[in-house]
Amino acid sequence: MAGGLASNLLSSLRTLKLPMPLSSPDTEPAAEAAKPAVTSGFAPLTIPLFRDRWIASTISSVGTWMQDTAGTWLMTVLTASPLLIALMQTAASLPVLLFGLVAGATADIFDRRKLLIFWQAWMLAAVALLTVFTFLGRISPWALLAFTFLLNTGSALNNPAWQAIVPELVPRELIPDTVSLNAASNNLARAVGPALGGLMVAAFASVHQGAGSVFALNSLSFAGVIWVLVQWKRTPLFKSALPSERIAGSIRGGLRYVRHSPMLQASLIRAFTYCFFVSAIWSLLAVVARRDLKQGALGYGILNGSLGVGAVIAATQLPKIRRRFSADAILLAATLYQALTLFVLALVPSPWIIIPVLIVSGSAWTSTMSSINTSVQLAVPPWITARALGTYLMTFQGGMALGAVLWGLVAEHFRTPVALGCAGAGLLVTLPLVHRFRILQGPALDFTPYQFRRPAPELVGIGAGAAVDPSEGPVRISIEYRVPLECYSDFTHAIHELRAVRMRDGAVRWGIYREANDPTHLNETFIMESWIDYLRSRERMTAADAAVRDRVYALHRGDHPPKVTHQIYARELSTGSAG
Repeated sequence: MAGGLASNLLSSLRTLKLPMPLSSPDTEPAAEAAKPAVTSGFAPLTIPLFRDRWIASTISSVGTWMQDTAGTWLMTVLTASPLLIALMQTAASLPVLLFGLVAGATADIFDRRKLLIFWQAWMLAAVALLTVFTFLGRISPWALLAFTFLLNTGSALNNPAWQAIVPELVPRELIPDTVSLNAASNNLARAVGPALGGLMVAAFASVHQGAGSVFALNSLSFAGVIWVLVQWKRTPLFKSALPSERIAGSIRGGLRYVRHSPMLQASLIRAFTYCFFVSAIWSLLAVVARRDLKQGALGYGILNGSLGVGAVIAATQLPKIRRRFSADAILLAATLYQALTLFVLALVPSPWIIIPVLIVSGSAWTSTMSSINTSVQLAVPPWITARALGTYLMTFQGGMALGAVLWGLVAEHFRTPVALGCAGAGLLVTLPLVHRFRILQGPALDFTPYQFRRPAPELVGIGAGAAVDPSEGPVRISIEYRVPLECYSDFTHAIHELRAVRMRDGAVRWGIYREANDPTHLNETFIMESWIDYLRSRERMTAADAAVRDRVYALHRGDHPPKVTHQIYARELSTGSAG
């Protein structure tokens, strides 16, 4: 059903009179697709491949939000515990916290198209099983939590690859608009899905039958996404000529990059703090609807959908907003408004006041998360994109999961208004602390791969005909500089900027040393775990990285460029084994 619906919608949109690219993105890289003369918020939709993905994703998201409403309302029928109801948000968010790094690592190692097809099929199967148990009336609160966890495990392992393919579908300059359109897709679904889910549950005499019908439709909605992915002829932007990293090494590389990237760290801190407190809205809204506002499933769906309506409005207006305000100004205004929303939910039991407040709250949510998501994608080169997004999603959903547990416990032991008021106060108290972590500051970095003039040095084995093992290591790279004393201060400042580049690209240790009796003679040393990691670091160097290195090299004075040597740890060999 969903596959046919997706196909019909795709055909319909192709008939719209939109400017089309001169070449098909199915056969050429997205960067070669037609670039609109005037950038608008809807420019990415002129690229057929992205448009197909966007429509299929929107259909699937409608099913997901219908399920979110039906599942949460089913939980309110199965139990009166605010903690168990709030744990539905935790079950949805916890998988990303647990598997975010693994998801990012696998998306950077394996074929993203095949991974996406597998995890979409996983989610289809998980929801199909939940459907059967719900129709049979054999679902319990803990079983519902378990199936929600399984569904969102698939989502957690799917999402980094799903977001990382964006630069493969559109030119880099359209990424901010693309992120906004993806947010609009999800939030259009959020506006429509909850109301449809609540309406369908209310249409049946039994909540189990209504919820089961919603689950059945959602399981079919994944088929449209799978269909688009099967049709996609992928052309990766970055493909290493070297053997793939192992998952453990890939995870370590991702964490190392985050540790040495202040721009990425700022985005992650803002995401976690914001989501931790705002999670009270999502996790306790069903309790507010049922207990404080005396609403049924449809009423809860309307409240949840109000957030989506505001999110859609924000997503369509974000390009204009970004041209007038900085990302930090947007985050500041959104945070202040979310605190107000939490206080209104805690103190004003009137749906006629809460609904318009929630509409603006949805706008604030999308404005914030779209800005942070964009900052993550623009802060990293292609080789690390999925791992960076996996870390971001892990941080974002970790804040949601942990916040939902805390606010659910507070509501369980005190009252729901107390939990909501504490969350609002927490937003205000932490705002001065996190506002100093700025995002999207300055010009975008150039992540074009750097082309070395000289090939990498050849690794030679020990003894005639000895086999060469590229995993051999560790490897020490030593670079000697001659720097006049009048340039010493500028050099040490520049070389410590280069340190971050070396560490992000794979170094596990770095140092700069001056000769004791000759301060003009300096030696930079960094360690790679293996020879193949050193080769990978050369592949990973971007034009922005090379610019940092060139500033260092420009301060070197000598008849020849800085001398570079490569040394491998000399392990003990048995007598005669070297030939």
